[in-house]
Amino acid sequence: MADIATLLERNLQEIFGEGDEALRRKVAEEIFHEDVVFVEPHGIYRGRDEIVRIAGVIRAMHPSFRYTTTTPVEALHDQAGRVEWVAGAPGEPPAYAGTDFIVAQDGKISAIYLFFNGAPDPTSTRLTA
Repeated sequence: MADIATLLERNLQEIFGEGDEALRRKVAEEIFHEDVVFVEPHGIYRGRDEIVRIAGVIRAMHPSFRYTTTTPVEALHDQAGRVEWVAGAPGEPPAYAGTDFIVAQDGKISAIYLFFNGAPDPTSTRLTA
């Protein structure tokens, strides 16, 4: 059973930051409930397979982008959590920023809500490799 911080980090790096579909699928089975839902400004995606698919589409649009958290994880018991992050090419100012909110049950993610935070301040941070 994973804690909220681990679930948020693995979702960000090993689902949305991962270019290999087989690895994304393996991690999805470990951290997502089968009927997980992902809600973001452009759509609603239901189930592990659909989230693995859309994560691949997003990754293909920006294959060099890395995700870097900008705040510590905030957790509410073992039920929910959030973390803010930026994304962009290593060594460059971030291209965009977001906040992931998750709801968890029995140590797995049952829902992910993504809010884009607008354009990050390009002088505030550089992305790590």
